[in-house]
Amino acid sequence: MMDINEIKQRLPHRYPFLLVDRVVELEEGKRILAYKNITSNEDVFNGHFPNTPIFPGVMIIEAMAQAAGILGFVTENKFADENALYLFAGVDGVRFKKQVIPGDRLMLEAEIDSVKRTIWRFKCRATVEGELACEATILCALKTS
Repeated sequence: MMDINEIKQRLPHRYPFLLVDRVVELEEGKRILAYKNITSNEDVFNGHFPNTPIFPGVMIIEAMAQAAGILGFVTENKFADENALYLFAGVDGVRFKKQVIPGDRLMLEAEIDSVKRTIWRFKCRATVEGELACEATILCALKTS
């Protein structure tokens, strides 16, 4: 549904911090399903952890937030170069259930829970092969200039 070039039009992130590889489903104003392929050559594995590589939980949260950001940008018909950003406003109810390791495809799901003025609330989940790795409610503030 959306390849890496289209994702880069919606998100301002770039390597090594762009954490969404592809969008496979997107219902404007409702939900998104995207993924991040976890590879052994990710920079983060140089230190987390060299002998037992585990994708950091904070990076999973960031990947979910980026998927949510794409959903928000598409819903608002905004692009990354239009002086608009989705900024973290909060993360609630975070739970980690499974380690994410090289070779995994991290599926990222975000659903719009509510929008009040410029504050968006997303219900997010990250799964690997159908098994829950992380869930959280992510709050984002839409900043435009």
